[in-house]
Amino acid sequence: MIRTVDLRRYAIARSLQRPTTLQKALQRIGFIQADPIRAPARAQDLILRHRVRGYRAGDLEEKYESLSVDEEYFVNYGFMPHEHVRWLHPRVTLSQDARTRVLAAALLTFVRERGAVHPREADAHFKGGRVKRWSGSSSITTHLLDRLHFGGDLRVVRRENGIRIYSARPQPMSDYVELPRSQCADALIDLIVRIYAPVPAPSLGHLCRLLKFSAPHLATELGAAVANAPQRFRHARVAGTEWFWPTDEDLRAGMEIPDDTVRLLAPFDPIVWDRRRFELCWGWQYRFEAYTPPSQRRFGYYALPVLWRDRVIGWGNVSLREGVLKSNFGYAKGSAPRDRVYARELNAELDRFRSFMGINSPALSRAPATGRGSRGKSEAIAT
Repeated sequence: MIRTVDLRRYAIARSLQRPTTLQKALQRIGFIQADPIRAPARAQDLILRHRVRGYRAGDLEEKYESLSVDEEYFVNYGFMPHEHVRWLHPRVTLSQDARTRVLAAALLTFVRERGAVHPREADAHFKGGRVKRWSGSSSITTHLLDRLHFGGDLRVVRRENGIRIYSARPQPMSDYVELPRSQCADALIDLIVRIYAPVPAPSLGHLCRLLKFSAPHLATELGAAVANAPQRFRHARVAGTEWFWPTDEDLRAGMEIPDDTVRLLAPFDPIVWDRRRFELCWGWQYRFEAYTPPSQRRFGYYALPVLWRDRVIGWGNVSLREGVLKSNFGYAKGSAPRDRVYARELNAELDRFRSFMGINSPALSRAPATGRGSRGKSEAIAT
């Protein structure tokens, strides 16, 4: 009989395999969510540091042009290997008025002629005005560059200070031989399960709904693929919830207790990304609070889940101030484990974090040897 402890050990073992090269890690994971917040590093860097040998903050952006990877829209925005991109295209783009269509065509020609274009360069050339977006407003050329990227005409070739630089694809997605829609939908659902396994059935449905925003032309086929999940994947009912995982993986192969290493995970790390799965596996609610008013935060602006052995036991807020790493921690049970091994391993993780950030000075504060004095809100730092 499969138990909850088996599910969480499997989730950890399959996601945190032996660190490898950056390209191999991207291939192994299949997709990494991107996030612009740097607190003190971006989510994609925080995810990769546990999976790539010697990884340093910013390596993905610096090495992006040499990698077989694209920035793409999947269940959210992030990075995925080249070969997965075809499953998302050809997309149905949003309808536009005649003036916008003419501007988009001219913009695409402009990018093809220039080779690589910064949004500011396009805006200076066209002076097309501004449009409202969910996060405020942007120039219409920035908006159209984003739409052309979504539609497959453009790709991101690199970033400059975090800003996407676009070029035209050598061969537009519309020129490729179109794969059968059912084949694309099956491949995308397989990818979702491979990234986030073991996946609770309600979470698989939620992920499918998110995917329909980036692949609206596959809505019917994606729904059918999810409905066929019991025939497509290995599965088991645990504590009243149906769970799915890839057919070529043995869930019981990850039954061993993970080692003593403490890991500070990104809020969007595959291990903790699904908040429903998080609560089912670890028994408490974790929330990402960067967009929560400070007075309402429980965990902190950018709280990093703390993984120790086979449990996520709490959260840490880490900040870089005047070249010094500062950290503060909170715990689901109110206090830190009264275990010298945990204190030692947490300090080792903070040392690794400093190396990841390129910091040579010692951490400002070290983890206590016991859990004394670690109760309540004082453990969570907000912003």
